[in-house]
Amino acid sequence: MTTTQFVFLITGAVTLGAALMVVLSPRLVHAALWLILSLAGTAVLFVLLEAGFLAVVQVAIYIDAIAILIIIVIMLTRRVMIRGDTQITRNWWLGAISALILFVGLLILLNMMPIMAIDTLPTIADADQTLKDLGRSLVDVDRFILPFEVASILLLAALIGSIMIAWPLSGQAESEGDQ
Repeated sequence: MTTTQFVFLITGAVTLGAALMVVLSPRLVHAALWLILSLAGTAVLFVLLEAGFLAVVQVAIYIDAIAILIIIVIMLTRRVMIRGDTQITRNWWLGAISALILFVGLLILLNMMPIMAIDTLPTIADADQTLKDLGRSLVDVDRFILPFEVASILLLAALIGSIMIAWPLSGQAESEGDQ
């Protein structure tokens, strides 16, 4: 076993364990910290695949922006968390069944894919040309601009939603001022 394979296995195990802890953590702050570890593990996997640009994007966008946004949302809504409401809904089993059905469906699709034997390794493209193609595809109307814009609108909606949740109700603000 080479060093790269060993690092891959350790990083994969840590990433999967952190992703599992994101779902199983009872506290939102801990779940957000596990999410940061999981995203960092994904960045390491990109480095192992020699995709340096994607590793930097993973760190810059996901860890720096989205994870910090999640932590800010948690800080804004901590009054909601103090109430002691349970984090698990009564219909959790519906989500578990849906996830299981999705997982089985993905396994069936993977088994239906033809396995092609690759005789030669793919050639590594020029890094500058690949980066230019990626940049053009992100702003090309026929390629990825729609998902890019939808993601930005989703983040904006999450930020506005967190502000609305954290905003004190008029009666609640007056009763807190009396105490």
